[in-house]
Amino acid sequence: MPDEFIKNELEEHRPSTPPHFQTTRRDDLMYLQPRKNTVLVSHGRPPWYAEDGQRTSDAFVIGVAGGSASGKTHVARQIVHKLGSIPTVIILSQDSFYKYHNEEELALAHANLLDFDHPDAIDMPMFAACLADLKACKQSNIPVYSFAEHQRLEEKRYLYGATIIIAEGIMALHDSALRSLYDLKVFVQCDSDLMLARRIKRDVKERARNVEGILDQYLRYVKPSYDNFVRPSSSHADIIVPGSNNEVAIELICTHIRQQLQERSNCMRQRMAIPHRYLRSKSGTSSPESRLEDLNLAVLPKTPQLEGIFTILRSKETSRQDFIFFVDRLSTILVENALQHLPYVPKTVVTPVGVESHGMKIDADLICGVTIMRSGGALERGFKRVINDVPLGSLLIQSDSKTGEPMLLQVMLPAYVRLRHLAKNAWVFLLDAQIGTGAAAFMAIRILLDHGVRENHIVFVTFIVARGGGISVLRRAFPEVKVLCGAVDDRVREGWLEGYRGEGNPEGQGRQVWIMQPGMGQIGDRYYI
Repeated sequence: MPDEFIKNELEEHRPSTPPHFQTTRRDDLMYLQPRKNTVLVSHGRPPWYAEDGQRTSDAFVIGVAGGSASGKTHVARQIVHKLGSIPTVIILSQDSFYKYHNEEELALAHANLLDFDHPDAIDMPMFAACLADLKACKQSNIPVYSFAEHQRLEEKRYLYGATIIIAEGIMALHDSALRSLYDLKVFVQCDSDLMLARRIKRDVKERARNVEGILDQYLRYVKPSYDNFVRPSSSHADIIVPGSNNEVAIELICTHIRQQLQERSNCMRQRMAIPHRYLRSKSGTSSPESRLEDLNLAVLPKTPQLEGIFTILRSKETSRQDFIFFVDRLSTILVENALQHLPYVPKTVVTPVGVESHGMKIDADLICGVTIMRSGGALERGFKRVINDVPLGSLLIQSDSKTGEPMLLQVMLPAYVRLRHLAKNAWVFLLDAQIGTGAAAFMAIRILLDHGVRENHIVFVTFIVARGGGISVLRRAFPEVKVLCGAVDDRVREGWLEGYRGEGNPEGQGRQVWIMQPGMGQIGDRYYI
């Protein structure tokens, strides 16, 4: 398990409230605080990769600049509200990237004698690095700045999973490295008197400042900075937005964003569910069933005990109590067998009778589990029985109600994975009840790779796999991931979810779904309900 250095690293980067922000509800969006750095969640993040596992699109990044209190954050939130039902959005504030101050600088700051409005006050390289990571669909741990203390805190905030990123700040368009990351550049223009009035009201209410100090700082630093740096940066903007009465400009921006998201969309679940229609095997044929040896799966040996367990689990007559008991038993067996994929080194111990015994020990300090909710939760009890005292995270991935595509709704990953310098050495057990189309499994693996986990350090543990489903696509994209299952079912059958009226189904025949046969039914429902 981790040594003292790693424990200190994990403690330093521990999020304040899982997943990383407190939540409150407003309209149809979920606002995750603190106020200046906001994650807005509506219906999840669609696939950002192709069948080969490689990223096909970056996050769409918007840079919003303007004078202090010009309404940049308000414009950013107007854009989000106007877009309506959209994937996950991050509003990233430049204010988080103020530089760390020494004792002398802190004294000047508390006396309102430190220039926070000059470009040199911002750690531009860190801002650009964090934004570049988020744009490239990687995680980032951004600094937290306290305006009351005039200091960057030790705490950091974990961010990941945005389809749209809005970077806002007075210098958002000043730095060339930042400008190169934007897909759309916006400048918010506002009357100087209105900006000053807003600044006084904000700083008194939110930052515990007095009016005299606010005015002195405004005349000494804010106004010169606006004239010398902020206003000239408007020449780099693609669009100028008024600080008020800006509905037309917001609508134009939202129309452009919708078009860009549509062009970047990637639908692949059907191609995974019935891969023989789209992909050819190594032999050049398009067989609906892949040979087991071609799939490179680790399957539990077929013993009478194992067949007896599966017979009980597959039967619709099995009581919930018996189903839970045998699911826990099967998950324990699976995880025990999955341990063989960890590295081992020789170890010599002394027995109670004083004799040396030569054996083996696991050669991995950072081990964790990640459950694909909710059916993957059925393996958690077996995982905890076998691997003691290791962190366990979760991913909530569900099908979109209209398209059937997987949607990432929530990320709750262990610190080993959230921190990239630890993730490269972490071993992760992915837990899910079955791999049918493989869409959720594919997305989960891609998420771990985005965080820096090595492909050959991922062990996927599942009850059943459909031979004719998406497992063949999954194995081609991620050949180094170890997949261990209890049984291999023959096929995935196409069906329809009754009552859904949508594109291509005006009569309400339903949304297309895929069902494993013979399968075990809805494992999550049978286990939890």
